[in-house]
Amino acid sequence: MDGILIIDKPEGFTSHDVVARLRRILKTKKIGHTGTLDPFATGVLVMLVGKATRLAQFIDKDEKEYEALVRFGFETDTGDRTGSPKQNVQSLEPVPLDEIERVLPQFRGEIEQLPPMYSAKKVDGKKLYEHARKGVEIERKPVKIKITRLEMTDAATNPQSSIRIRVACSAGTYIRTLAEDIGRAIGTGAHLEELRRTRAGIFDLSQAVTIEQLDADDDPSRRLLSMAKAVAHLAEFVLDGVRVEKTRSGLSTGVGDAQFNDGQSIKMIDSNGEIVGIGSFDKNENSIRPKIVLV
Repeated sequence: MDGILIIDKPEGFTSHDVVARLRRILKTKKIGHTGTLDPFATGVLVMLVGKATRLAQFIDKDEKEYEALVRFGFETDTGDRTGSPKQNVQSLEPVPLDEIERVLPQFRGEIEQLPPMYSAKKVDGKKLYEHARKGVEIERKPVKIKITRLEMTDAATNPQSSIRIRVACSAGTYIRTLAEDIGRAIGTGAHLEELRRTRAGIFDLSQAVTIEQLDADDDPSRRLLSMAKAVAHLAEFVLDGVRVEKTRSGLSTGVGDAQFNDGQSIKMIDSNGEIVGIGSFDKNENSIRPKIVLV
């Protein structure tokens, strides 16, 4: 059983909880995921089943899209509603709509963001949340991210005690931190009240299935998407019959007149369109060297 499964993660589940449930439903242990979601968040979780687990490195850096509810008034120690209110900035006064619209443009495009302490990002080999749970604050360096879309999706009242936003952003963006930073730019506290991922790369909610739907399906394997969809964004090279087995043996293949960039990841397929492996183009040798092979 090999393929991609798009799960609409329910609230209260960790990404590891979803893996555990799917292992029971699909009766296979070889399941992984890309782009974790916090327990209180819902939405698109890309699951990799069987051989597809080897493709994770090529899809976990895809752009993500979210719908979020940002609540003004106070920050929390986790940046979201699951944490305890901080004492540094508190104001229950609603925020004028024009103030919100004034600050949003500064968060569009390429910006720097400080990773939150309650995150799985590692510093010196240890996850930040492991320090945070002990009350230890670790020095972090800002990380460059890109927000290609940031807009309010409701602005019916003025002033606002909360706003709903839609965000499209690069992998590694923390929406919790974005919520806090929006509040700080306005001059008030803010935290993330709700979060729903609506898209991860080319996969969105229209392709998703709930755990309950999957569990009730007589043949849950039919919900799997082709492995080829996971790397549809990669350039491809069609191998002839002789080179298929040689590629599976780890040997490089010349590309003739085909044009690729040095170091570019290439999807290597057979004449039937099935993925044989993913390789890296070597300009000096004018060949593709297999990085992973799906035997």
